[in-house]
Amino acid sequence: MPFALFLLGLAVFAQGTSEFMLSGLVPDIARDLGVSVPAAGALTSAFAAGMVVGAPLVAGLARRWPRRGALLAFLVVFLAVHVVGALTGSFAVLLATRVVGAFANAGFLAVALVAAVGMVPGDAKGRATSTLLGGVTLACVAGVPAGAVLGELWGWRAAFWAVALLSLPALVAVARSVPGGAAGGPPPALRGELRSLRDPRLLVTLLLGALVNGATFCTFTYLAPLVTEVAGLGDSWVPGVLALFGAGAFTGVTAAGRFADRRPGPVLAGGGLALGAGWCALALGAGHPALTLALVFAQGALSFGVGSTLIARALYAAQDAPTLAGGFATAAFNVGAAVGPWTGGAAIDAGFGYRAPVWISAGLVALAFAVAGTTGWRVRVRERSVGREAPLRR
Repeated sequence: MPFALFLLGLAVFAQGTSEFMLSGLVPDIARDLGVSVPAAGALTSAFAAGMVVGAPLVAGLARRWPRRGALLAFLVVFLAVHVVGALTGSFAVLLATRVVGAFANAGFLAVALVAAVGMVPGDAKGRATSTLLGGVTLACVAGVPAGAVLGELWGWRAAFWAVALLSLPALVAVARSVPGGAAGGPPPALRGELRSLRDPRLLVTLLLGALVNGATFCTFTYLAPLVTEVAGLGDSWVPGVLALFGAGAFTGVTAAGRFADRRPGPVLAGGGLALGAGWCALALGAGHPALTLALVFAQGALSFGVGSTLIARALYAAQDAPTLAGGFATAAFNVGAAVGPWTGGAAIDAGFGYRAPVWISAGLVALAFAVAGTTGWRVRVRERSVGREAPLRR
């Protein structure tokens, strides 16, 4: 993999840390800015909504920009809004920075996905995608727990400053290492790209990605109360459990990247079945601490392994939309990141307890299998020898 890919992953790590770190900072923000905890929780929803709307919109606006210039512009905006967020005493301003930061994050990730697959041979999109998304999983391993620790020691603003500082080396790295220009010449006509995005196979792939990602974040969002209230572990275990989930995610993305291009069928079929069974096992066995810890790691690996493979398949399916594919893939997966936590929270508010989000995760994976079965969805792999696509049964 080109070294520039790993540098893009560093920027994705900083942005992923920002996206997920609020899970441990909401109570502190609510106290400091004089708002309710649910109101402070809206900061997470605002970021997710900004990602959903911003990814296709900003990708469309930036489709004719030089890729390095677009990436740098998004990174500068992302860094600036975190400085503003760290300094502000207004909740409204902080909320606005989250929306703008989400737009910048969405634009960066959309362009980075396109740039990443443009740096590798046509049959290595899965490996390129997994390398880039490794930054997200590392954010779960190190960034989110570190943000929680910083918030505990020096307040929530310290976490915002940390993300801004972390963005600086990423900015320099992108400026020095990512190739300039819009590789491949001028982009195709916008109307033609939008037409290709109506491909039923692509739409089903994006829907499957949204369902799997919804399952992931439905449970991940409420992992802390599951661990403390159901498994009976102390609050001090929470950062470690979050890091354990992230370590599993990094393992899953890395492993899936080795097979997502040549053997995606076994990854999606076998990994999907194991993922659904794992959510059921976690819901049933969450009262046993050792089993819970083992399943947290396993589910992190399976969730991100299957999820990153679906992103790769979406990029393969959208080859006629090279500048918009990353934006729509980003939007679809963030639909899951927004809807999953909302459904899990609604189940908890309805009195079904902290196991309920895990059962919902299992249901979302089952629904993904039902959609794949009823639509006749099939994985397609790019054959290296002849340069064409052939169907592969799941």
